[in-house]
Amino acid sequence: MKIVVLLKQVPDLVEDLDIDDSGTSLDYEYLKMKLNEFDDHALEEAILLKESDGAEVVAVAIDGDDVDKMLFTALAKGADKAVKITGADPYADNHALAKVMADAVSGMGADLVFTGVQSAGDRDGQLGPLMAVHLGSPSVSVITSVKASGNSVTIEKEYSGGVMAEFEVDMPAVLGIQAARQTPRYAPVSKVRQIQQSASLEEIAAGSTDGAASSTVTKIAHPEKGGGAKMLSDVDEIVDILKEKGVA
Repeated sequence: MKIVVLLKQVPDLVEDLDIDDSGTSLDYEYLKMKLNEFDDHALEEAILLKESDGAEVVAVAIDGDDVDKMLFTALAKGADKAVKITGADPYADNHALAKVMADAVSGMGADLVFTGVQSAGDRDGQLGPLMAVHLGSPSVSVITSVKASGNSVTIEKEYSGGVMAEFEVDMPAVLGIQAARQTPRYAPVSKVRQIQQSASLEEIAAGSTDGAASSTVTKIAHPEKGGGAKMLSDVDEIVDILKEKGVA
């Protein structure tokens, strides 16, 4: 079984986010990026299947800042191969990214394609379903467990309110992972450096995005600041305010 895991860099939301001069996008020049946490769970779930069923795990990402380090870290965690797609915009919308990634993945012979169920950097959380359309494969999202069973996999999917359902899905398929069965493992810096010296990244040139649907951002802005909250110390203070407003 071969599992392709799509990895994506997203803005670190701990940092302040600036808007570029166009007013339609974040300013990425000095923005700190990190691996999308849902993609990290997708990678962990794939590595668990490698350990239990001997799956081959291939990590794939679109070229960009710190992508090499992210892919070498995936290898240090247990991925067997890492592939970098060059010549594509890593900040494009999911429609364009799905077209580029589907073109790159289509020749890899993947039984399963794992994506994070969503990312902080997208607008619709639809990368997996859109890729499935291009690949002609079934797609299920919000997955919390994947177990191999012959030519199919048994998955657990979470619905609103915590309701869980179990499905059997024929391969090949595209699965949007919400959470792995365990916390994503940590790769020590020393091991990542060792991998950087002994392994290499494969590269694939991005295909055309012609024919892909798209969406356009017309304006992006910081949330408007409110007047702030006032902490009240006792009931009398509350009553005084209500009297001022004529409701008590």
